[in-house]
Amino acid sequence: MNNPQENSAEQEQQEIAEEIEQLEEVYETDYELGQDNVDWLGLDLHNPVFIVSASLIILFVVLSLMFPEGSNEVLIGLREAIQQNFDWLFLSAGNIFVVFCLALILLPFGSIRLGGEDAKPDFSRMSWFAMLFAAGMGIGLMFWSVAEPVGYFTEWFGTPLNIEGGSEASRAAALGGTMYHWGLHPWAIYGVVALALAFFSFNKGLPLTIRSTFYPLLGERVWGRTGDVIDTLAVLATLFGLATSLGLGAQQAAGGMAFLSDGGISGGLMTQVVIIAGVTAVALVSVLRGIDGGVRVLSNINMLVAILLLAFVVIAGGLAAFLSNYGSTVAGYAQLILPLSNPVGREDETFYHSWTIFFWAWWISWSPFVGMFIARVSRGRTIREFLIAVLLVPVVFTTIWMSAFGGGGIDQVREGVGALAEGIGDHTLALFQMLEQLPFYQFTSLLAILLVLVFFVTSSDSGSLVIDTITSGGKTNAPKSQRIFWVIAEGVIAAVLLAVGGSAALEALQAGAVSAGLPFTLVLLAMCVSLALGLRHERQLLSLQDQHDQISE
Repeated sequence: MNNPQENSAEQEQQEIAEEIEQLEEVYETDYELGQDNVDWLGLDLHNPVFIVSASLIILFVVLSLMFPEGSNEVLIGLREAIQQNFDWLFLSAGNIFVVFCLALILLPFGSIRLGGEDAKPDFSRMSWFAMLFAAGMGIGLMFWSVAEPVGYFTEWFGTPLNIEGGSEASRAAALGGTMYHWGLHPWAIYGVVALALAFFSFNKGLPLTIRSTFYPLLGERVWGRTGDVIDTLAVLATLFGLATSLGLGAQQAAGGMAFLSDGGISGGLMTQVVIIAGVTAVALVSVLRGIDGGVRVLSNINMLVAILLLAFVVIAGGLAAFLSNYGSTVAGYAQLILPLSNPVGREDETFYHSWTIFFWAWWISWSPFVGMFIARVSRGRTIREFLIAVLLVPVVFTTIWMSAFGGGGIDQVREGVGALAEGIGDHTLALFQMLEQLPFYQFTSLLAILLVLVFFVTSSDSGSLVIDTITSGGKTNAPKSQRIFWVIAEGVIAAVLLAVGGSAALEALQAGAVSAGLPFTLVLLAMCVSLALGLRHERQLLSLQDQHDQISE
């Protein structure tokens, strides 16, 4: 005769099993990976995402080369209009992303493991972190780590909250304002996209593409025209965000070569284009070697060289000076993060629009690239571990980096030493002018140029990997010839933006990033809502599975 308690337990277990089955059905889809792809000349292309994206890029390149002055005017005008009318949107969105990521670290959602409870990480922590950092903002840190804080301190082009330059308060504001642009906010933007992609792909079994992150909001419509628009926007944003970084890297490498050769090598457009072509060629080799043989190896080299250069600057510049600058950076960041996050009533328009809005748009336009790349290498991490690594660890490293390089540059200004004492002339040379006042400057400058170029290669390589994944409908094993196309496209767009910008090439690069970043800001805000719904569903499912297992025991 059956025990009534056993019958009750079996009935409860059956009810829980039915609830689990119902929850699992929410993410069941008839969509098959690559079902909308077309096979053309041995390529595996998503229709219409690849065709539309590639056509728009080719159209942009052709029109820009045919009408360079007109294209530059349109880009600059568009950037100014966006900065004036949507500044509040960029800044408010950045704040939302930070709060959202910090909340996920603290809430029970943090215990969810990407890929399921039994998933194991594919890479060691050191290789994982090296890839996160190299893909995230390596070129930008090299380009702006001296120019930006020294620029604020000397009132080159706006200051945080209009704080007067040249004072002790200005030193903390310059370093803190720089950290505001390179700290929690950009990594929160990356974290949202990366987490959404990793979660919906590894935990829900959806294709690794931007549209999949909207399944809780759109359901089966993500596989239709709405999803096509989302993925196409992601491709365009990524390409222009990457082109901005590659253009800055080419400018700095060319400037460094001209500086070291004492004018023997021109730092102009031709040298920049040659650098882009050369690095693109190296990136093609890296593409053919894949993540393990290409990006991972280069990322580890990046991290090692960056740490060596950082250690040298700290020691050569004086440990006491570094610690003083570190304290100013931390204090300035803590003091300014809230007032600089305020989107209304701002009077520091030059700083707010020309710096902050540009950086926020740049990070947002980069986010599909960095986010998908981070997602691909992060299976097996818990959400809490993932966000701590993506959000907090880089901030610590960046604080040290900015304190050493930016703080060192400001010290030279205050002491009246070297070219920086006269303020920022050519922003592409600021890093090399700072290194010139330290021992072995020719060697360290060569090392800095090498670091920029390797960051350049890893960005191009991993960026092409991401874009190819999106334009092949989420496939991660599409023919490598498709990635070769996107590597070349990235280099061409960077060169075109530099060419149409002429002497104002930096403005053209900024305009491209800002224009691409605006529509994708709305995409990311919706992505937060969709991710929250997906995580709530996962928690409910895991809770029911625990109850089921406990009854079984």
